[in-house]
Amino acid sequence: MAELLTSAQMRAIEADAMARGDADGATLMERAGEGVVAAALAEWPDLEAGPKAALVLCGPGNNGGDGFVVARLLAERGWRVDLFLFGTSDRLPPDARRNHDSWAAMGRVRPWDDAAVAAHLAGGEADLAVDALFGSGCTRGIGAIAARTAAALEVFRAAGGRALAVDMPSGLCTDSGRDLGGVLPATLTVTFHRARIGQFTAEASAFCGRVVIADIGLDPAGRCPGAVALVQAPGPRIGKAGAVGGHKYSHGHALVLAGGPGRTGAARLAARGALRVGAGLVTLAAPGSAQLECACHLTATMLRRVDSAEDLTALLDDPRFSALCIGPGMGAGPREAALLAASLASGRAAVLDADALSLLAAAADPFAGLRADCVLTPHGGEFARLFPDLAERLASRAARGPAFSRVEAVRAAAARSGAVVLLKGADTAIAAPDGRAAIHAALYERAAPWLATAGSGDVLAGLVTGLLARGRPAFEAAAEAAWLHAEAARRFGPGLIAEDLPEALPAVFRALDL
Repeated sequence: MAELLTSAQMRAIEADAMARGDADGATLMERAGEGVVAAALAEWPDLEAGPKAALVLCGPGNNGGDGFVVARLLAERGWRVDLFLFGTSDRLPPDARRNHDSWAAMGRVRPWDDAAVAAHLAGGEADLAVDALFGSGCTRGIGAIAARTAAALEVFRAAGGRALAVDMPSGLCTDSGRDLGGVLPATLTVTFHRARIGQFTAEASAFCGRVVIADIGLDPAGRCPGAVALVQAPGPRIGKAGAVGGHKYSHGHALVLAGGPGRTGAARLAARGALRVGAGLVTLAAPGSAQLECACHLTATMLRRVDSAEDLTALLDDPRFSALCIGPGMGAGPREAALLAASLASGRAAVLDADALSLLAAAADPFAGLRADCVLTPHGGEFARLFPDLAERLASRAARGPAFSRVEAVRAAAARSGAVVLLKGADTAIAAPDGRAAIHAALYERAAPWLATAGSGDVLAGLVTGLLARGRPAFEAAAEAAWLHAEAARRFGPGLIAEDLPEALPAVFRALDL
């Protein structure tokens, strides 16, 4: 998994490199400007054809310093550059001031004028607009100073204009991806060394365009403690390849609890997901009143009658059951509360979804019995019922400073509950009780809007369960299931319904060469 950084972590990496003598601030700023120009030319090769016109917006910090480097490099290529500076040159940081002075010896520095910048964009004078206004240093919205520019950039971008953000579109929170109150939208965002957490959130993706990482000479192998992982394609360990001599029990046995008649579909979807992801056996546990309904739909999935918590406890005397899926379509009455308690008392790895989460939220001690090998899979509403204070912080819009992020919320939720928490969404956030965190971003080229269909979450619960049954640790199982879930949807495409997701998995595995 690739690392995603906060703005503070990136600053610490740069400071450490400078303290070791690997680079100084001026060198890093020069490399950043070079990386921006190289990324722009790679993204839009026609810009190489001859001198063009650029509009460069510089801010009062080091992001503005990067912008001065970009302006100078483009001018050296023969481009006409119009540059606006927010703030005054005498208050720029030293490295930014040096690059300001280098640019000032070549071209004009115009004072910030929101209306003038917007008119420039509307006049079609720019082949490339560069936002180096605030970048990752933004701690408040910029609507008060750049509302017209933001609106003009949106029109410019919609008409095919090239709008490039240096490090982060100004007005977005780097750590949460939240709109702080006015954002300059980009077609391409060029960030440095590592991507930022905020660039892989659903809210920010609407403003970032495409994200490219430019190398500025920092240690590529260096790891940042506490960094958030970006979930990527799983490796061979997830497949059955190499299991010569194995048998169905060596690939785990998953048990999925079903609801009563007319409500078994969700559990059957979960069971199918667990089976397709590689669990050696999957059993559906349903009450007697739903046995016939389930039997009419099941073939490879086995069926057992479970009417009460005592029945479930007796069934789980079989040590070969390795993971449980509790909640999809199960119901949330006293019987189901007893089933949930019996499931947790069994000590098995477990996925708690849907009705199981509602039962937890209604309990006097919601997190009693949860362990690090349990995975909670709430959507936003379920998360709010389980963790109302964290959800309230997520919903709030601070006037200034970093916004509370989904990653921070799930980290706090995992620490509080003692379980892995997977908060579903296009920017699925996952955290373990030990503080590890990851984002699975079904965004940009991995967008899968077809997942917004009834039952898709039940399949995801089944995928996590199947991986748990096969022995994957809970945090890894949650992350890998999220990736497989979105990839199956992408492979199937428009018209997807939940039943299609498990059936698309074999093609996903073939593409992974598993």
